[in-house]
Amino acid sequence: MSKAQRAEVDVMLRQPQPEGPRSVAEIRAGFRALMAQMIVPDTIRTTRTTLGNRPALRVEPDNGPRAGTILYFHGGGFVFGSPETALSLTGHLVARTGIEAHSLDYRLAPEHPFPAAIEDTLSAYRALLDSGRAPSTIVFAGDSAGGGLTITTCLAARDAGLPLPAAIVAFSPGLDATRTGQSMDTKEGADPIFTRKSVEHTGAMYLAGADPHQPLLSPAVLADLTGFPPMLIQVGTNEILLDDSTRLAERARSAGVDVILDITADVPHVFQAFTGALDEADEALDRAALFLSQHIDRLSCG
Repeated sequence: MSKAQRAEVDVMLRQPQPEGPRSVAEIRAGFRALMAQMIVPDTIRTTRTTLGNRPALRVEPDNGPRAGTILYFHGGGFVFGSPETALSLTGHLVARTGIEAHSLDYRLAPEHPFPAAIEDTLSAYRALLDSGRAPSTIVFAGDSAGGGLTITTCLAARDAGLPLPAAIVAFSPGLDATRTGQSMDTKEGADPIFTRKSVEHTGAMYLAGADPHQPLLSPAVLADLTGFPPMLIQVGTNEILLDDSTRLAERARSAGVDVILDITADVPHVFQAFTGALDEADEALDRAALFLSQHIDRLSCG
């Protein structure tokens, strides 16, 4: 674990930004430029496909996938991001597990506010089930807003009477549109990416006037997680969204869910994307890959 590596990442993420709120186009372009700097493994291949009537990126290991499917939801505050910007994450999960991933290009706000993203992720999951895949061979994974979608898609699937996936991995998930976590304020100086003002700016685009006090928008404080599959939540201490993860983990434990809350010190939001440049990122992805592989193996062989 390198203090120098963490410092370099922090400096990179604190590059000066233009004053005032940025346009949606500027936010999207800036995020694409940032994520283009991340390292993608050269042992994968990608194919454009569709899933539930939405574009998706299929990511496979070069030597062919083993049994199982990762349904991946990219981050970006429900306003920006794509399967391509998340390729450092999906690519390294696929390379480490040998399991194929389908990374969904769900609809974004403000053009398509809540609940469009959840409608798309649920439709994608339904499409995988309809294709003949057993739920015990499907796992959900996602980062940031996509990490939140791993939880809310499970809620929506349960409400629709669908079987739930084998496991969930959430990287720095966004789980509370009410923004009531103490870390929203106590971690603002430590967080090199977000401020309360910035997340409320993009959050308002997704809400489009919807009441945030509902489980599909704030599962960390309102969701009943009874019957959920095992979950691994990874988060850094330098995040204003830290309490989203800690409170969801507590709700999961209270509901009898097998949950691992994996907190890494002095790293930023979705630090796993810095694999190859940050030791903690590689170690966290190793743990996530082991978790996914164990749960697919155990349930698909049972």
